[in-house]
Amino acid sequence: MKNKLTSLSDLASAFGRDNASIDNSEIQQTSDSLLVYSTQTGRIKQDGGAKDITPSDGFARVRRETKGRKGKGVITISGLGIDAKALKELAKKLKKTCGTGGSVVGEVIEVQGDKREQIKHVLESSGFKVKFIGG
Repeated sequence: MKNKLTSLSDLASAFGRDNASIDNSEIQQTSDSLLVYSTQTGRIKQDGGAKDITPSDGFARVRRETKGRKGKGVITISGLGIDAKALKELAKKLKKTCGTGGSVVGEVIEVQGDKREQIKHVLESSGFKVKFIGG
């Protein structure tokens, strides 16, 4: 090989193509690709797909669970009918008010400990009707 290729344009011209003939449609990958960054377009944000929110009947269901948690009590709140971002914000507010840990799993908020009355007060001040489920 006699010619040294120092850039992508040299490589393209070696294959008989010039830079003007390359357009963005050739560069774009299929929607199922794992491309996250391109030097021509920058960061590529892939849509995770719009997740459907289960519609609510107007009641937030508060339940105390211990099953599968080695006897530790956890309060789960379900049936809120809000999107993931608002769910995380509400979980943060509940955890801060109760002074405990917790997480969001799917469309369910889990708060550690047995703080049902505090959770009921926060949910009602946020505009939800509260129903206690189970014992």
